[in-house]
Amino acid sequence: MTTSKKIKILVLILLFTFSAAFLCPAKERKLSKRKITALKKEALSRVDKQKETLNKAAKQIWEFAELAMEEYKSSKLLANMLEKEGFHIEPVPGVPVAFVASYGKGRPVIGILGEYDALPGLSQKAGSTEKEAIKAGAPGHGCGHNIFGVAAAGAAVAVKEVMEKYRLQGTVKFFGCPAEETVEGKIYMAREGVFDGLDICLDWHPSSKNRVGLGTSNALNNFEVIFHGKTAHAAGDPWNGRSALDALELMNQGVNYLREHVKPTVRIHYVMTDGGLAPNVVPDYARAWYYVRGKDRREVETVYARVLKISEGAALMTETTHEIHLITGVYNYLKNREVAKLLYRNLKFVGPTPFSAADQEYARGMQRTLEEKEEGLSTKIEPFKEPEGYWGGGSTDAADVSWLVPTASVNTACVPLNVPGHSWCVTSASGSAVGFKGMHTAAKVLAAAVLETMADPGIVKRARAEFKEKTKDFVYKCAIPKGQTPRRGEPISPGPGN
Repeated sequence: MTTSKKIKILVLILLFTFSAAFLCPAKERKLSKRKITALKKEALSRVDKQKETLNKAAKQIWEFAELAMEEYKSSKLLANMLEKEGFHIEPVPGVPVAFVASYGKGRPVIGILGEYDALPGLSQKAGSTEKEAIKAGAPGHGCGHNIFGVAAAGAAVAVKEVMEKYRLQGTVKFFGCPAEETVEGKIYMAREGVFDGLDICLDWHPSSKNRVGLGTSNALNNFEVIFHGKTAHAAGDPWNGRSALDALELMNQGVNYLREHVKPTVRIHYVMTDGGLAPNVVPDYARAWYYVRGKDRREVETVYARVLKISEGAALMTETTHEIHLITGVYNYLKNREVAKLLYRNLKFVGPTPFSAADQEYARGMQRTLEEKEEGLSTKIEPFKEPEGYWGGGSTDAADVSWLVPTASVNTACVPLNVPGHSWCVTSASGSAVGFKGMHTAAKVLAAAVLETMADPGIVKRARAEFKEKTKDFVYKCAIPKGQTPRRGEPISPGPGN
């Protein structure tokens, strides 16, 4: 036998030995640290190879800038992208702009959340350090969801390719989630049981910092109050009128008096969306949009019940009628420490985004415009630590997922430091090279975390044990009334053969 043939046989034996190490189901044993590292490095390389594809998709969704429950183009783009990569696509009943993309079989079953909705009124030129709307009043990605969904999808594709190469056992699921900005997409999905059967779930969000935290979010009820009265001439015969606007103003006044008698963790805010069309006509229709937030569902429901009593009183005082439309309700975020530690390990494994000098100058230019400290973009990873006391802040529908399956979230730097969220600044960054680079980092962190979980069965075991302890005696109750449906349109259809 020639030396050349001997070398070829030896190479084949080594390749077979390396591949065989991955054939043993993860439920039977943990792979070595060296092999897990090799898998993760392979995933990072796979994300790098997708760079142009991910950038193009993120730019397209940024340009679509579709509002909550209207993300038909964005959801279809991501569904098509994943279907072409071999994922099985399933629509979500009753939610036409939501879908689930799955690859693999068996356990562990690992979910990755993806979002793609924009915010109203935040149209902005990409990469600009000044406020410059493309179209005044039009929507814009002022929370970076155009890179959110794409990074999650990119991570799923990278995982699929590594699973395929090494014949890894497990299932990865990408969840196409609409309407996070109105805090409702995942609530409808949860009500339909879409997240059932997951072992763990991974979440991420664009930020000005690289971090994994254990802080919670506020629970929330998001609802409309509508009063109906009777029109009359405001000067000629006002006694014949019953003012819906009067009722609404009395309700708002009552709610403002209530603020003195709620806990410091409660937040109540509203806007009056309708209050009449002309001052010389007694308004027969008035509407307000309310948020009631609190540290948990119990606190929200307690305050919500009091607000409803105030609305009843306002209707009685004005001899009007009224109705309540609960748009959505969410829980507080239940962070899973084990899943958070998993994400933090892999954030450190990947490292912070290597921004260029031009990226840093762009960031400082934006900070100069805002008259903020010129610190540029973050290039460090924040320490992993417990939050100092309670600070719920905003609300998210990802919180409901966290009460159904062990869940945690990672942030990567995608926008300059010291800029406000939900602003033109974020729209500018999320459509630029800065946002795209942060997106690539997030995709790598998520992909590495999924593969580590597949290779180490202890992660799921510990995460589930923690989850079971934290949710002892808890029964999930969806806040959205049974039978209520979101705005409807053309659904995402499964592809041929699916």
